[in-house]
Amino acid sequence: MILFDLDGTLVDTAHDLAYALNLQRVRHDLAGLPLEAIRPYASHGSKGLLSIGFNLSETDDAFAIMRDEYLAIYDEVLTRKPILFDGIAELLTTLEVNRIPWGVVTNKPRRFTQPLMQSIGLLTRAACVVCGDDAARPKPYPDTLLMACKQAGVSPEDCWYVGDAERDIQAGKAAGMQTVVALYGYLSETDQPLVWAADHMIQLPLDLLSLINLKPATLS
Repeated sequence: MILFDLDGTLVDTAHDLAYALNLQRVRHDLAGLPLEAIRPYASHGSKGLLSIGFNLSETDDAFAIMRDEYLAIYDEVLTRKPILFDGIAELLTTLEVNRIPWGVVTNKPRRFTQPLMQSIGLLTRAACVVCGDDAARPKPYPDTLLMACKQAGVSPEDCWYVGDAERDIQAGKAAGMQTVVALYGYLSETDQPLVWAADHMIQLPLDLLSLINLKPATLS
């Protein structure tokens, strides 16, 4: 089974995450930030977005209130413009044609993940969709990855996990899976994927197929 992180790996959600952040900034009489400035933080949830948007950390008194405000805004716009990364549609079709199940393991809460997956037509195609609040410990712990294996009936050693953040690789390794860094994702200038010690790195989604010895299927 191939398991994917969601934001920055399977789906390009940066446009909607940034749109929500800029709506929040306007509420607080601040100018919007360019997408290019926000994009590297898009895989790090509200913690990362509030750091770039308002220079807030989890230890700040205002963080919890601002986080709740941001999530309420995002809840209204999360299906505005989500798009699959180039090659993802072909990759998923190829996996399905070859009867290789695929699923999603994300730290994104289920209240956002389920409608997002539904809006792009992937919810019923995935063998499993496990969210950050489905287990006591989200990534970098392996709990959600192991939960996905149990749901799909696949052993962890028969799974590959693809993600664009260090916590993805940490969780995959802790679960005993093959790990793959999606270099096309939301990596920032300070990220050091070579240090993460993943088993593989890919520049494009379809690069995964050569790693598992498959040829791309033709989309109908």
